[in-house]
Formats: sequence, structure tokens, C-alpha cells
Amino acid sequence: MVDWNALTVAIVAGDRREQEIARCAAATGATVRGFGFPWPEAGIPGVQRCDSAAAALAGADLALFPIPGIAPDGALFAPQCAERIIPSRAMLEGMRRPGHIILGWADAGLKAHAAALGLALHEYEWDKDLMLLRGPAIVEGMLRVIIENTDITIHRARIAMLGHGTIGGLACRTLVALGARVQVVARNPVQRAEAYAAGAEPQEFAALPEILPGTDIVISSIPSRVLGAAELALLPQQALLVDLAAPPGGIDREAAAARGLRAVWARGLGSRAPVTVGRSQWSGIRRRIEALYGGRA
Repeated sequence: MVDWNALTVAIVAGDRREQEIARCAAATGATVRGFGFPWPEAGIPGVQRCDSAAAALAGADLALFPIPGIAPDGALFAPQCAERIIPSRAMLEGMRRPGHIILGWADAGLKAHAAALGLALHEYEWDKDLMLLRGPAIVEGMLRVIIENTDITIHRARIAMLGHGTIGGLACRTLVALGARVQVVARNPVQRAEAYAAGAEPQEFAALPEILPGTDIVISSIPSRVLGAAELALLPQQALLVDLAAPPGGIDREAAAARGLRAVWARGLGSRAPVTVGRSQWSGIRRRIEALYGGRA
């Protein structure tokens, strides 16, 4: 059994999902501190609001960072924080040893700092069970982005889906169910077969020059650049681009802006349902904490 009362948990950065994670963490009896996510007016019972990330991390056994990917400059996902939170060695060195950082995924800088300080990193961005649990909220958020940025219905819209992983697959099935004409572009033949079974038309990337000129909406869930300036030049001027992927994203947004295309980097769509998604994320975080500390008396 975990002795939660002996643990100090720092929750740093994020959005309203972190409010629910903080509530769940405090309910265990752990000491919980927070910084960098939206703070409710009434506060969060059992959670101390800190003035800086370093203050939240000082003496912490566990640091919980957001699941959305780290930005190119090393900043954690914190869309409503006035400052960019970039985990530095100085910020992390106040953690208790052995310390653990649980997050979506770490970049090279954070990995180097953790190794130098003797802190263990635990990444869960690609855990399929948690992706499926937060998937419906991401898909609902994607639909909102499409509706708010188009003058056409999803029904009968010509949509090119780039990638058919866990989230891409959920998005594809929803769009097909709404009557969209979906073409799924994927390298993996199994994913193309899954797209076919879901009612979409599977394609290889070599087919993009034929697909893009007749496309209304492009949705990418691939976390590496797959749509650059050459491909963007083939799209109709009214096309909408929605990038669901973690940094650096699958779409060259600067090239899209230069061409006057509407491009939305739809990061953090799990915030569409912060209570539901926060609880699902906590379920995965808690499992990891129990595995780390469960052997203690």
C-alpha cells in the first residue's frame, strides 16, 4: 500500500484538467502543490497554490507535468499562464530524491536535466488505454474547431485524414458517421485497412497530389512534418487545416499562413471535458505512483 500521507506532489503547468488531477491527488491524503494552471476562484481543497514552479517543486517527491507535448523552446503546455514554464536544472534540483516526474513526454533538455539530477522520468503520452479514455473529448473538440472555422457542413465535406492511430481512428469513425467523405492517408497498411473497415477510403502518401486539390478539410494526427509548402500549394484557398498532433505538429503552419490558409493547431483538446479527462489521466498517473511506491510499508 502507498503511504500517500508521506508523499508531496507538485502539479506544474497545464489547463483545467490539472484542477481535477489536483483534486484527485489531494483526496489521497498527499501534500499537493500547484502552479501554472488555471486556479478556480474558490481554490482547490487540500491543494496549496504556489507563486512559482520552483516553489511547487521544492521538496516534492513527484512532479506531474501536462500530457500535451513540450514546445520547441522547452516550455510545458500552460496556455493560460502569464509566463513560459521551461523546466530548468535549477527549477528541478529542489525535488526530493529519489524523485519522479510523470508527464506526457519529455524533450531532450528535460531528459538531460533529469539524468544529471538523478530524477526518473515516466512518460505516458502514448499509453493506448489513456489515449482511448481521453479520445472522445479530443474528437468533440476537433468537431468544434471544424464547425467554428468553416462555412460548410461536416456532412458531405471532403476530408483528408493524415494518420490513423488511436486518436485518428476515433476521429475517422466519427466523421464517417456524420456523413463526411473521408480519405485516410497512412503509411501503415494495417491502419489503411482499419480505415477501410470504418467506411473511409484508404490512401498512401503518394496519392496526396491527387487528393489535396479536391479537399475541404485536412486533419493531421501525425507528430512529425508531413504537409509542407509544396503540398499546401495544392489545396483550395478555402480549405481548413486542423493539426491534432503534438509538437512539432504535422502541418507547416508558417507556410499555410503565408498562403492565406486557415490552419488551427488544436493542442490540448482534452480540455473540452476537463473533469472527465482529468480523472482518466489521474487513473494512469495513480497506477504509476502505486507501482513506484506500493512496496513501501
